[in-house]
Amino acid sequence: MTVVSLHGHACARFERDGRVLVVDPGGFSEPDATAGADAVLVTHEHADHVVPDRLTAELAADPTLEVWAPQPVVEALVRAGADEARVHALAVGDEVEAAGFAVRALGGRHATIHPDLPVPVNLALLVDGRVLHPGDSLTQPPADVPVELLLLPVSAPWLKLAEAVDYLRAVAPTTAVPIHDAILSDAGKALVDRVSKQLAGDGTTYRRLAPGETLTLG
Repeated sequence: MTVVSLHGHACARFERDGRVLVVDPGGFSEPDATAGADAVLVTHEHADHVVPDRLTAELAADPTLEVWAPQPVVEALVRAGADEARVHALAVGDEVEAAGFAVRALGGRHATIHPDLPVPVNLALLVDGRVLHPGDSLTQPPADVPVELLLLPVSAPWLKLAEAVDYLRAVAPTTAVPIHDAILSDAGKALVDRVSKQLAGDGTTYRRLAPGETLTLG
């Protein structure tokens, strides 16, 4: 059984057989999001997804912790003093095992925020072939992959709700859980949930995870 929980904004924890994988413990995440983690994955370099100084300190405090991330994030962590032997570059098409979870890197490009702003590398992460964390993108899974759980970005400078709904319908997961919503008020989250649930499409359950709540995948 895999237990999934959210820890603020875009940060997700996966726990199975006593091992813990954390994705995107950024500046809007809970401070203890990586407590007890065996591995951390980072989708891209923006501060709401990774804080290099903080993650480097966590690496120093736990000599067993390892990190996989796009090359620009690896370079930022090394500049901050991270042990190069435990910070691994991840690129599109790579398949790795992190904390006992099989991870496949997809996509490669952050969604456009504005034409005048640079577009960083962004990796969508497919965990165990059934959970998709797209980072800051609307990356589609491979056509032959039925997604059981989609961690769905619902609010960002690069995103409008109609696009999130269309992405949700295109992926057509068994379950969708909203993420990337730290800039929304409680009223805004309620509105997003109401619209997304109404438009999710047949066969998909849209479910918000409250703080401390978990979802179990068989």
